[in-house]
Amino acid sequence: MPTILGQNQYGKAENRVVKITRDGDTHHIKDLNVSVALSGDLDDVHYNGSNANCLPTDTTKNTCFAFAKEYGIESAEQYGIHLARHFVDSQPSIHRARIRIEEYSWERIGGSDSNAKFIGADEVNHSFVRKGQETRLAQITYDGEKFEVLSGLKDLTVMNSTNSEFWGFIKDKYTTLQEDYDRILATSLSTWWRHNWTSDEQRMPSWERSYAQAKKHILHAFVETYSLSLQQTLYQMGSRVINNRSEIDEIRFSAPNKHHFRQDLSPFGLDNAAKDGAVYYAADRPYGLIEATILRDGVEPKIPVDMTNL
Repeated sequence: MPTILGQNQYGKAENRVVKITRDGDTHHIKDLNVSVALSGDLDDVHYNGSNANCLPTDTTKNTCFAFAKEYGIESAEQYGIHLARHFVDSQPSIHRARIRIEEYSWERIGGSDSNAKFIGADEVNHSFVRKGQETRLAQITYDGEKFEVLSGLKDLTVMNSTNSEFWGFIKDKYTTLQEDYDRILATSLSTWWRHNWTSDEQRMPSWERSYAQAKKHILHAFVETYSLSLQQTLYQMGSRVINNRSEIDEIRFSAPNKHHFRQDLSPFGLDNAAKDGAVYYAADRPYGLIEATILRDGVEPKIPVDMTNL
């Protein structure tokens, strides 16, 4: 039976690009993990091994580093836009480029209380500690006409130690979970949001500010929602972002429950009520996995559901 070639792409994955910008004695770090995927007129390389239309993956790697030096890295999104446009516009055989980026954040290490300085230095502004809160994400896709810019984050672990309940759920012969009117709500958020900027004809968002503000609204909604379900909390977080950030049309969450179960201490004659400050067992597996997409009214969903789920 004859076969035909389906969807295909190629590129260089996980290029670890670190750019140091020096502003006098003050240094700034952009630490990226960049993956390039290209597609286009690539039938011949698959059918008969002809590389005539194939830009080497090593070249895509070199371009990632060269662009970081030539153009700098203002933001993960801006850097990805430059790369995607270059690969499509400079190569007739490449019709689509997808740049996927993880960004790792660093923060400055402050001086000691004794104000000790290195010999010859008035002030130390070049020492950093890796932040552990979350990993910033960006994905830029360009087809020669339109861009799609997704931003996001993963592994942002948050907890409310109260103001969360879970009750009124379906109960059948296999249900053992007890209703809870004062529980811990904890999750590790992974989320992507889609910007409505698609071309240079539009005003480009401030990518750094947009990311910071989206994250702020997510966290504020988590804090301010009295939660009867994690689904309710996700919807409130997404709605807060959409309603406050005009450049964002769609946001998708994947939120694994970080379960905290009150330990049964009754065999030891101890009451373990939440109101008295309970002791919990933190269970890492299995976990509830809650996912949802929140959209601006009238907008069609475009973020693939498998970008966040298991």
